[in-house]
Amino acid sequence: MSAILPEDLFGSGVVAAPMAGGPSRPELAAAVGRAGGLGFLGGGYKSPAALAAELDAMDPSLPFGVNLFVPGAAQIDRDAVLAYRERLLPEAAAVGAEVPEPRWEDDDAYPAKLELLLGRVPAAVSFTFGTPRLDVVAALRKAGAFVLQTVTSPEEATVAAELGVDALVVQHPDAGGHSGAFLDLPPFSGTLPELVAAVRAAVVLPLVAAGGIGTHDDAAAARAAGASAVQLGTAFLRTPEAGTNPVLRAALADPRFERTAPTRAFSGKWARGLENGFMRRFPDAPEAYPVIHHLTGPLRAASVAAGSPERTNLWAGAGWRGAREETAADVVARFAV
Repeated sequence: MSAILPEDLFGSGVVAAPMAGGPSRPELAAAVGRAGGLGFLGGGYKSPAALAAELDAMDPSLPFGVNLFVPGAAQIDRDAVLAYRERLLPEAAAVGAEVPEPRWEDDDAYPAKLELLLGRVPAAVSFTFGTPRLDVVAALRKAGAFVLQTVTSPEEATVAAELGVDALVVQHPDAGGHSGAFLDLPPFSGTLPELVAAVRAAVVLPLVAAGGIGTHDDAAAARAAGASAVQLGTAFLRTPEAGTNPVLRAALADPRFERTAPTRAFSGKWARGLENGFMRRFPDAPEAYPVIHHLTGPLRAASVAAGSPERTNLWAGAGWRGAREETAADVVARFAV
């Protein structure tokens, strides 16, 4: 058993979601920790050296977590990817970017990052996109880490519980960014409290509710359904401590954006964001993560550099209108128990 108890980490009832790609930088994780929440670093997309540098930047007196992407073994339709690449060429040319050749193999340096965390153990380690091996969970817990697994259904919760994890992050389809689903099941059709209640009926582990939480009432409803804490991502995107790029930061307050929607257009994996023109033009992107993520990377970066929200991912949850320009401490206080 991990030496860390849920009440040690979830005292305020607020967890800052690990948002890979920039927002969840050390400044945000530390600010959330100082405010009584649990901050997270997003280990996804980073090299082991970059993750180590972020660990160096953290205050060792503050508990924090690190999230890792578990690489999958899905079969990729290479012909579909190559056809999609051809369709991306004019989009990239419009912003002066290139579309690289497909990177068919990429494990996000997962083994090296695991080794790093086993040597420099944070208070919590969470996994998404897949499940770690049983021995990995045991080794992290033996080293003193509190281990969490992202799940999107009672069925996934049962699988994760059998691995011996300490808690589950219960992610609703309304969550911003990528879905953490790892079983081939339809998205949950009920509300977040209903999903929490369904998972609570399936397992006895502590639960952290995530997805579409835009108000304190949303958070209270998730806790009433059985969650020990809520995990917020979009609510922190407009804070000064977050590393949110300026295009996304502005889009979150722009009345032109009227809805969020799930898309595979940017990465080849379902993810929710503010609906823009690129998403509408490519509703049929193939399932090929992270190959498509790397294909669209240069055009997304060029769109941001040009100050345009039209050809970049604007990850945000369904409760994005609740995101305010306020400090991370204010967010924690606003959603705390």
